Order: sequence, then structure tokens, then C-alpha cells
Amino acid sequence: MGIHSRNWTTLTSIGKCILNHYETRWRLIISVFSKKGFSSLHPLVTLNYPIMKIDTPEFKALFTPGLTTLASLFKDYGYELRIAGGAVRDLLMKIQPKDLDFATTATPDQMKEMFSAEGIRMINTKGEKHGTVTPRINDKENFEVTTLRIDVRTDGRHADVEFTTDWKLDANRRDLTINSMFLSLDGTLSDYFGGYQDLLKRRVVFVGDADTRIQEDYLRILRYFRFYGRIAEQADRHEEGIFEAIERNAGGLLRVSGERIWSELRKILEGKFAGDLMKSMLSLGIGPHIGLPVDPDVAEFDRVWCRQCARCLHPVALLAALLRNQDEVMKFHSRVKLSSYERDLGLFVVEHRGDKPSVKPLRPYQLLVVNSKGKTHDTKEWVCEVLKYRGDQTLLKEFEQWSVPRFPLNGYMLKEKGAPGGKGLGQVVDILKKHWVESDFNMSSEDLLQLLPHVLCEMGVKPNRQTD
Repeated sequence: MGIHSRNWTTLTSIGKCILNHYETRWRLIISVFSKKGFSSLHPLVTLNYPIMKIDTPEFKALFTPGLTTLASLFKDYGYELRIAGGAVRDLLMKIQPKDLDFATTATPDQMKEMFSAEGIRMINTKGEKHGTVTPRINDKENFEVTTLRIDVRTDGRHADVEFTTDWKLDANRRDLTINSMFLSLDGTLSDYFGGYQDLLKRRVVFVGDADTRIQEDYLRILRYFRFYGRIAEQADRHEEGIFEAIERNAGGLLRVSGERIWSELRKILEGKFAGDLMKSMLSLGIGPHIGLPVDPDVAEFDRVWCRQCARCLHPVALLAALLRNQDEVMKFHSRVKLSSYERDLGLFVVEHRGDKPSVKPLRPYQLLVVNSKGKTHDTKEWVCEVLKYRGDQTLLKEFEQWSVPRFPLNGYMLKEKGAPGGKGLGQVVDILKKHWVESDFNMSSEDLLQLLPHVLCEMGVKPNRQTD
């Protein structure tokens, strides 16, 4: 039997009947069985104290020398320390967490006093006003440890906090039930709002009242969709009332910084059900508050999403399907502050996603690369995104196998043979490059230099010096 059902079979048939039909008596029954030495309970139980222990390979892998030192330190000083939030969720899904966040009953001042007494350096002191202290253990590992807290006042972005030692109060201020659990360093899971049961059911819901949680931090609207794409097994099984709460509060996203918006939106576009979730978000009126047009091109987005290649599109390339022109790309960029690479990718996709008729279908895309004024590697990646956007898998495969040739001439070689400098040199290069392309990139430097006198003559330019 798995860990979740361990000891379940030891209950008598009478006990099972009581547990199945008298849910209000859970706490009394569980307290009796706890005294009998049972360490694990049935997963459908939602309690306000530890409900089970885990001992998985992923959990054991967390215990580096630094974490072992940290755990011992808090224990010696009499403070509780538990893993919090997303790392607990990942461990329960048998996923190795990328990041660990810790919660503790110790206040920031108590932690600083403790670490100072032990000669442990602390970094990133900006987090202290929110209760976070970051010790660097053995001068190798950093650990973010945050005091349990409650939000006293919020404005939809920031919160004034008050420290507490009540684990449930801290869990109550978190966004989703699946992110509200704690895990002690002996493997004991504490679940105050049914997050484990929701995780088993792949159910994504807010802790308590959805309106209240959203109004504490409007970014939680996007976090909801991100975690839905990560956790849920079907594209459209949202719990009743959630969409209504999101629609009522969508305008609050205007208070959220563009960088935070894009951080979440990018992950939504990279996750499962990206197409379905984006259309749901647009139907709830979220688009204009995150930099998208009032009337985005949903029909084009549908066409792109339905193509097989859309599942591996860069998030900016997929999002570009909602944008009709480069002006809309720049308006979105001004809201969310894309990187220069992402901005230029969006502009490139919108400019080049249309048909490019040619006897040689690959040639127009090759020209985009060889004539690029930017980084060749970037341009080739952008062309791949355009071909995926268009759903042209055959041409994409051919293009990916194509090695970008190097134009065999440079300015120094041309000037040595009489080409002018300045703008004239650029014109010479462009003309010779056309000949090189028409030869399927086969002409050598010698072949091209033989054409130079003719090119200069057509330009009406006299050579700077007599050619050999």
C-alpha cells in the first residue's frame, strides 16, 4: 500500500463506518488513533495539524550539509522551521523542487541574533521588513527563511505584515490551497486548507474566499491560470465561482508592474492548455489590463494554436498571434517590459508571418538571415519561430538543417580592389551579395571580385586604385 493509505486497513469495520458517515467526528477519532501511534492518516482528511509523513527520494535529496546545519540550528534554539509553499507541492507530486522557501516561528530579530551568535553571515537584508532573513551556511548555500506572518493591510500589490507563531494564520494568507502547505524537516506534512486533497484531485482553488485572496494581490489572477496549466488535467474544469471573482477584479491588474505581469504570463504561455487559458483570460476582460489590445485577433490566435507546432512556440511568438501589427507589439512591450530579444522577436514574427511566394520556398527565409543587420544566430531562431507559427513543418526541418554560409568578402578586401568607402561600400556589398545568393551561395571571393569592376561601372564609381 502507498503512504497515503497506510494504517487505513487497520481500522475496524465499525471505525470505517464512523469515518465514512460522520465526518464531523474526524478530529475526535484521529486524536484517539494518534495516541495509539499512527503516524499517517487517510489523504481525504483535512486537519489543522500534521496529517502524514513523507520519506521519498526527492525529500531525502534536499538534505545537503547546509540544510542539515540550518535544521540543527533552529532546533537547538527552540524555533520551528518548515519548508513552505511551492516546494511542498512539488515534493508531494514527486518533483524535485528547484527552490526552497522556509517558514519559521522565529522573528527576524531572533534569527539575526541566532545567526550572529553562530558566526553565520546574512545577505539580502532588504527582505527583513517582510520577515525574510537569508543566511549563507558554510559560505556555500543560501537559505531564505521567513517569519510566519499575517497581512494587516494590503493595497493589491504590497502588504503591511504582522509576525505570528500561528502556522494556520500564515497559511490563510497564501494564494492557492495547493501552495498553502508546510513540511517539517522530519517529513511531517501540515495542511490547513485541504491542499493535499486538492492536489490529488488536480483541483486549483483559492484559499478561502477568492475575491479576498485576489484583492490582497491582483497578480494572483495570473498565478491562478499559471498553476491551473501546471496542475489540472483538463483544460476547462474550473471550479464554480472562480471566473466570476476574476472578472470582478480584473481591473486590479493595472496596479501590478509589467515585469511581474510578464513573468506570470510567460509561464502561462509555456504551460499546458496555453491556448484555452489565454482565451479564457481574454473572455474575462483581462487583456487590456496586461497590455493586449481591446480587440485582440482571437481568430488568428486560434489558427496558430491549432497547428501542431504551436505547442513548442516561444511564448512571444504565440502571443504575437493576438497582435495585428508592430504598433500593438510595441504597446504590449511598453506595458510588460520585454527583453530586447523578446521585443525584436515579436516585431519579426508580425512582420514576416505572411506568405512569401518563391520558386524556391526556402530562399526568402534564407535571405532574412544572410541580409540581417543583427545577430545571425538570433535571426535564424526568429525564422524558426515564424515557420512554427505558420505550421510549415517540412520547411522548418529543411531550414533547421541549413548551415548559414558566410559571405566570403569583407570591406577591407573590397577596398583593396578599388571599392569606395562609406555608403558606397555598403551598396557594393549588397549588389555582390545578390550575385552570391543567386549562385546558391557557391561563388567564391575570387568569383565575386571579378564582378567588382562591372559593379562599380554600373554605379558610376571610379575605382580608388588600379586593380591587379
